[in-house]
Amino acid sequence: MGDTPHRSAHAGTGGTPVATSHERPAGASARVAERSGNPGRPGGDLGGGGGLPRARAFGAERAFHGLTLAAGSTVLVIIAAIAIFLIAKAVPALRANTESFWTFEGWFPNDNPPKFGIGALAFGTVLSSLLALLMAVPVALGIALYLSHYAPRRLGNSLGFLIDLLAAVPSVVFGLWGRDYFAGPVADLSAWLHTYFGWIPIFGDGPYGSSILLGSVVLAIMVLPIVTSLSREVFRQTPTANEEAALALGATRWEMIRTAVLPYGRPGVIAAVMLGLGRALGETIALALTLGSTYAISFNILQSGGNSIAANIANRFAEANDTGRGALIASGLVLFAITLIVNITARAIIYRRREFTESAA
Repeated sequence: MGDTPHRSAHAGTGGTPVATSHERPAGASARVAERSGNPGRPGGDLGGGGGLPRARAFGAERAFHGLTLAAGSTVLVIIAAIAIFLIAKAVPALRANTESFWTFEGWFPNDNPPKFGIGALAFGTVLSSLLALLMAVPVALGIALYLSHYAPRRLGNSLGFLIDLLAAVPSVVFGLWGRDYFAGPVADLSAWLHTYFGWIPIFGDGPYGSSILLGSVVLAIMVLPIVTSLSREVFRQTPTANEEAALALGATRWEMIRTAVLPYGRPGVIAAVMLGLGRALGETIALALTLGSTYAISFNILQSGGNSIAANIANRFAEANDTGRGALIASGLVLFAITLIVNITARAIIYRRREFTESAA
């Protein structure tokens, strides 16, 4: 036994020599060094040439994170500054008001004592915007589906470009066109609607002229390119595999759109509609030229009259005194709150839809 060499550190079970950690082959050390990013030094060195690009990338990532955080914080600061400004300018007028700001339908802030209310203006703003969406959204979705799934590619791109040009037309042009050239046809349409559908409260008697209907039609044309462009891009993002799977199962093109395209694009369409609603709520000049200047809550969309918050600000600001300007700023604060609520609701709907989609997947 004394003459048998000790082989436990250098031999396997069958007597085959085994390399220890101190006897690693040169090729293994080279591979380890290559994986570590420093081929000249086994095991690598974070402080050497291989670690410098990683440090630079980490620094660039931190800089980009800080830049995006600053941009997002700036947006929140701007929104908060707008709200503070509106509140500070509106409080004195609200204190001087002798009527209920929420229910009074008149607008007399220049009187002594001042009397004004936001009820009729908020009603006209919401009603005209909803009617505009009711007219624009079905047409916009139909155009978007045609351009993305029915029209030839070249024709679809050309028509899409023409529709996008509508968004570049100034709102004052739409307002002048609606007041000078579209008021007559809308008045004839109003008379026809009252003749055949007068039993519906919204189609009451005239006189017909500048009305909620005229302003809503102009708003619908202005909202159309926004909803169309966004919906078209959303429909084009539908995975090709989903469409081909529906067609392979025997679905017609409309069935494929109904089962594959529309469900996939629903969050995007909701976002497009809400963006169009925000555009309609804040429109000023077009409604100032096509709506009336009455302060009353009425569901009759054919009768001359109606008003909105933005249009009232444009029409009354020049003649307003200090209290009147404060009252207009207070109405702007209400419009700001309405728009904020609309955007928050849209984000909640989209987020809820995304959660449902992810859970179903």
